[in-house]
Amino acid sequence: MLKRLRGATSTMNTATLAAMESRHEWFTQLDAESRSWINLLARSGIDGFVTWLSGEDFEPESVFAAAPRAMAGRISLQQTVDLVRTTTEVVEEQIQHLLPRGDRQALLLGIVHYSREIAFGAAAIYARAAEARGAWDSRIEATVIDAVVRAETDESVLSRASTLGWPSGSKVVVAIAAAPKEARIEDLRRAARHLGLEMLAAPQGDRLVCIFGGARITEPVETCDLISQLEDHFADGNVIVGPIADNLAGAPSSARAAASGFRAAKAWPEGPRTMLSVDLLPERALAGDGHARRTLAHDIYGALRGSKELLETCVGFLDSGSSTEATARALFIHPNTVRYRVKRIQDVTGYNPADAREAYVLRMAITLGRLVGTPQTGA
Repeated sequence: MLKRLRGATSTMNTATLAAMESRHEWFTQLDAESRSWINLLARSGIDGFVTWLSGEDFEPESVFAAAPRAMAGRISLQQTVDLVRTTTEVVEEQIQHLLPRGDRQALLLGIVHYSREIAFGAAAIYARAAEARGAWDSRIEATVIDAVVRAETDESVLSRASTLGWPSGSKVVVAIAAAPKEARIEDLRRAARHLGLEMLAAPQGDRLVCIFGGARITEPVETCDLISQLEDHFADGNVIVGPIADNLAGAPSSARAAASGFRAAKAWPEGPRTMLSVDLLPERALAGDGHARRTLAHDIYGALRGSKELLETCVGFLDSGSSTEATARALFIHPNTVRYRVKRIQDVTGYNPADAREAYVLRMAITLGRLVGTPQTGA
């Protein structure tokens, strides 16, 4: 029986290739080299059936050893299943036509068991390839994160990010949180994608650095609210979101602000768990962040100093405990004038002196601005 089966293998192989061409469109779209490797795999599988049936030592995965490792990247697992299924069906058909009736029952039973072994072998190969690819992707992802944190986003870093499928031209924002003891980054990634966000992430010591991108990165407040929906995937503690950058090349500035905010967040435990790094400007400045000090002194105080009336009103309003009437008496102006100027202060600086937290930011900005000196910026 084995001798007769061995003599029919060539015909079975030819019939298998013909069936692949007629049944599977993807096979006809492959290049000539890939089709030749599939031809070799089919032949190896049919010859392996003879070896397996003879009782010799046989490893199912050896069938796939004939093809190069790169084939796992060209042919998907589903296509490999198609190959195994089609080969099995053709061999069953050819057994009915080419071999004597007395051989058929044993061979048909054998091909069922053999195809199961081959299917398990193929699954094992693809599982190992997926693990290796996942480990390699994780290493690349970690190098991209490290480069962003160290402000070294050159062309090679952007190229590595593109190999991970990162969308080019997408706005990005960096968020930093405490790393959980068991960082389940894939769970976080799935949750982010459910929200319409692309994500790169890697733990760095006791913190988890995440880069978010995609069409839903729009305005800072909306982005912060979106990321707050992922809080369950981070360890206890604050999640600090840096400013939005136009692309991955600009992400280091977002990472720098987020890292500074993450270090300073412990000084404002009353604040929300997820917050923007700009919400922590006073704490960052006191912790030694030069960028925060310059923002307070030049941007906020500079805007106030451009108008003597607004600066005097802001200082008087803060010194009066945010009392409109007391400020009006101290400055010898009408309370409605105070209200108007307070509204102008908010329009110019983005901070409302009537709010306790924002008043603290304004007070810090005025103090730092007076210390370092800021040139006039105009009314």
